[in-house]
Amino acid sequence: MVTPMTLGYHLSTLPRRNILPLSHGCECYTISLVMKKIILASASPRRKELLEKIGLEFEVEPGDYAEEVRLDLKPHELAKAISRGKALAVASKHQNAIIIAADTFVVCGDKIMGKPKTEAEAKVMLRAISGRAHSVITGFTILDTGENRILSQAVETIVHVKQLSSKEIDSYVRSGEPIGKAGAYEIQGLGSVIVERIEGDYFNVVGLPLSSLAESLKEFGIYVL
Repeated sequence: MVTPMTLGYHLSTLPRRNILPLSHGCECYTISLVMKKIILASASPRRKELLEKIGLEFEVEPGDYAEEVRLDLKPHELAKAISRGKALAVASKHQNAIIIAADTFVVCGDKIMGKPKTEAEAKVMLRAISGRAHSVITGFTILDTGENRILSQAVETIVHVKQLSSKEIDSYVRSGEPIGKAGAYEIQGLGSVIVERIEGDYFNVVGLPLSSLAESLKEFGIYVL
């Protein structure tokens, strides 16, 4: 009898395939495995790259969820709420899938920073984080539409930024990199030179806390290792 071996995935998440013995003259066994599609509900190329790094097979389908900064929620709860909203916006289109959604923002002092849309906004954010520590919080949600199960978590990383001169800020903003990035910098890009050190998960700053995500995926029968 042939026993299927799964590498990285629970049986329910593996693609449909046939398993045949390698030697000739042996009886063949066919085992059908039903695939549960994984959907990344995000337009972020960085999150797409991170999921690819850990070997997940998935499709990208950004939703139309309108993010709302609710001042009645604490940052960790807000991050989870936004990620849930993103997941739910896509979930209605799939009857039997695993939806992964996330949201990342910066908290500096008592202010929540999103993504600057203009150079002026980027300069204001960079001046605010210059020479001090701030938190990067990513909330993520995993939703199984077939079993109607949902899990949301928030992960925090402390980032220490060096003191930036006006010339450095102007030069960095001219590069175009800060636009559309949480806190107006990209730690895996040119923004790496403004970071002195971090406390916590580096990938959380990039946009997805891979270690926490991998642990949470186990609850949905998906094993990265």
